[in-house]
Amino acid sequence: MSRREARDAALAFLFQLDFRSEPVSEQRDLYLQNHPLDEADIDFFDTLVQGVCEKKDEIDEVYAKYLKDWKQDRLPKVDVVILRISVYEMLYMKDVPTNVSISEAVILTKKYSSEDSKGYINAVLGKVGKELESNE
Repeated sequence: MSRREARDAALAFLFQLDFRSEPVSEQRDLYLQNHPLDEADIDFFDTLVQGVCEKKDEIDEVYAKYLKDWKQDRLPKVDVVILRISVYEMLYMKDVPTNVSISEAVILTKKYSSEDSKGYINAVLGKVGKELESNE
């Protein structure tokens, strides 16, 4: 497997968390039973899932200011999860270059969301990336 597949699995898992009430650890174990990952991919999956869950509010603040004419609660849930994963990577995973994180987010958007979403997710994440670069 690859980080792309682990990222894809993290997206599916984080998306399902919004709709199920079981504890995250139980859901994780069941998810990984049904969608097995290689050991290295499990580490990446766990880093993304745990990080996005723990830093959700902080992550949302980072990208929300660039949602031109939109509010987060009006976005498709899958788009919110994609934005959260990418912004988490940009903020906390220095081994993932910003351009790779944005590119991977656009790939996920093409796969799971609408054609319209691709453009605004790319634009929002591009602005986040520029902001973070200027803060370094």
